[in-house]
Amino acid sequence: MASQTRVKVGKLDAPKVHGLDHETLIRLYRTMYLSRRLDDREIQLKRQNKIYFQISSAGHEAITAVMGLFLRPGVDWFYPYYRDRALCLMLGVTPLENLLAAVGAKDDLSSGGRQMPSHWGHAKWNIVSKSSCTGTQFVQAVGAAEATLYYEGRPKALAQAKKAPLGEHVSHEPDEIVYVSGGEGSTSEGEFWESLNVACTKKLPLLYLIEDNGYAISVPVEVQTAGGSISKLVRGFPGLHVAEVDGTDPFESYSVCKEAVQYCREQRGPALIHAHVTRPYSHSLSDDEKLYKSAEEREEEARRDPLSKLALVLVREGVLDQKQIESLEAEIDNEVRDAADQALVAEEPSVDSIRTNVYSPEVDPSSAAFESQPQFHGAPKTMVEMVAATLADEMARDERIVIFGEDVADASREDNLKNVKGKGGVFKATAGLQRKYGHDRVFNSPLAEASIVGRAIGMATRGLKPVAEIQFFDYIWPAMMQIRDELCVMRWRSNGAFKAPVVLRVPIGGYLTGGGVYHSQSGESIFTHCPGLRVVMPSTALDVAGLLRTAIRCDDPVMFLEHKHLYRQPYNRSENPGPDFTIPFGKARTVKEGTDLSIITYGALVHRTEVAAAQLEREGISVEIVDLRSLSPYDWEAIAATVRKTHRVIVAYEDMLSWGYGSEIAARIADELFDELDAPVKRVAAMDTFCAYQPKLEDVILPQTSHITVAVKQLLEY
Repeated sequence: MASQTRVKVGKLDAPKVHGLDHETLIRLYRTMYLSRRLDDREIQLKRQNKIYFQISSAGHEAITAVMGLFLRPGVDWFYPYYRDRALCLMLGVTPLENLLAAVGAKDDLSSGGRQMPSHWGHAKWNIVSKSSCTGTQFVQAVGAAEATLYYEGRPKALAQAKKAPLGEHVSHEPDEIVYVSGGEGSTSEGEFWESLNVACTKKLPLLYLIEDNGYAISVPVEVQTAGGSISKLVRGFPGLHVAEVDGTDPFESYSVCKEAVQYCREQRGPALIHAHVTRPYSHSLSDDEKLYKSAEEREEEARRDPLSKLALVLVREGVLDQKQIESLEAEIDNEVRDAADQALVAEEPSVDSIRTNVYSPEVDPSSAAFESQPQFHGAPKTMVEMVAATLADEMARDERIVIFGEDVADASREDNLKNVKGKGGVFKATAGLQRKYGHDRVFNSPLAEASIVGRAIGMATRGLKPVAEIQFFDYIWPAMMQIRDELCVMRWRSNGAFKAPVVLRVPIGGYLTGGGVYHSQSGESIFTHCPGLRVVMPSTALDVAGLLRTAIRCDDPVMFLEHKHLYRQPYNRSENPGPDFTIPFGKARTVKEGTDLSIITYGALVHRTEVAAAQLEREGISVEIVDLRSLSPYDWEAIAATVRKTHRVIVAYEDMLSWGYGSEIAARIADELFDELDAPVKRVAAMDTFCAYQPKLEDVILPQTSHITVAVKQLLEY
């Protein structure tokens, strides 16, 4: 386990200074030693149960401190990982800010006490909030670098981004670059390889620092990486500048970092530095490296300690003598002690603050501000035509909007557009948009769903408004980590310092002949219980126009579910309601008034319910139909009102009967509106059979009109 640090100058051949002046050398040593002492103080506090976690940067200080000499806080953009303490100190993060995060204080700038220590985030210095997830930062950094190139050619977009909420943190400089780092273990994640593919294809100004300490917790590098060297594996990527360096040597690191940063600033493409460092402490205080590292390995790491190396150079080159080094170290020790004393008495966040910054405090998409009246014009459009029309209107209004995904462009080879019609998505939902707005605003992505969502997060963090498409809901699962652990919580985990208002368009649902098991899935309930994410699902072309426009104009991430079966149906068409038509989230639509029974539904079941209601009307049964439209938030008031009106209710939906979205609505009706149900129905409700209709799995069919009519009649018989 870790031990207290005290640098001792040992015998070691000193490398040349390579033109570094005394002030820079002292700054490097000061930052490296400060980083180590902060590690040590956190270790001490953790053992005293005064902080909640500790993960150190020990052994990584040289390469990360040197990197800080070339990167510009508040200009460049940073996606550091948890061992980048020395870099963050170089950028301007203070010892007190480090320790406020460690104690989980209210005034912790990285997260307001919401994340573990060393999960960096600092809006002033452009350090983007980091999660605990391994490797997710790589594709987000790609999106941030794409924003750099986009703003160069679209100054109007930059001006619009600056006027949006949190626009004070939007910036762009002509030679800015994006920095992203990770341990060698993180390069085993798919997002690392997906990010390299895009970075090299687009020649992005993106600098990778892979800090290889030989172990991913207890797994050695030869088990993680084929051949044991990530730099050897990536050398085949075209345009990627690759350098391998002893990351414990600040002078060798200086030369390598300088060249890589310059390569990126000149926009020659991305660069990757593979730095061999050490990990003299355990992975974290939840780990004990003695269980898997031999004594010989640990002794070798001690001989390569970057602090000892630099201290020796300072003495041999006459920069500082031993007493001056000890005096500097004592000064830093006092600084760390004072910072710890302040942090330990810092105010904790209130319990109620947990609900702050889940969603945008500035823009409420469920408010009356999004209520409007349609101004109809033109011929009726189908749902899929309305998607394209609404996107076209919004792109004309807001130059921040970029649209990308698999097959969404008209044709990536633009020369072909002279002779071909163009695709515009497998359902033609984005047809013509590339022709109208250009290939930098509408473009195809590689077939990599995690990359699509991660890149969108990076763009949105920089102030753009990405509307990304996942081609089929059935294939959304590779992006689940990016959606649940990154997109949904970016605002919350940064305590409002960063946001990611991405619109994620996803075709969903069944009822298409030949769709099979992998083109027919539902699963909206999985995403409606993700805090921070809005989920909507229109059933008509008019609602597509209003809800999609609200999704784009709101300031939260939105999953916009488009039922494939409804795309081209004639019964849900609408004239174009105009470029300013919006519908608030969380406001249900009463499709049909009725008195005998209510049906709560959404998506493809809305029309099937209408057909069933028409058939029942001829038999003297009056059915009220409520289309939720918005699933998170949803309109509980409308649900309660219709139940109180008819006293009988069916929730009809397409997803699984057990643990599905409709069953949750039904459960709340049973919990909160039980006394509103007719007495005979209460007995049925108690058995939990009144509430949600969806055929059993053994029926091997989706809910149909006949199922709804049968369910209504059965319920009315009680």
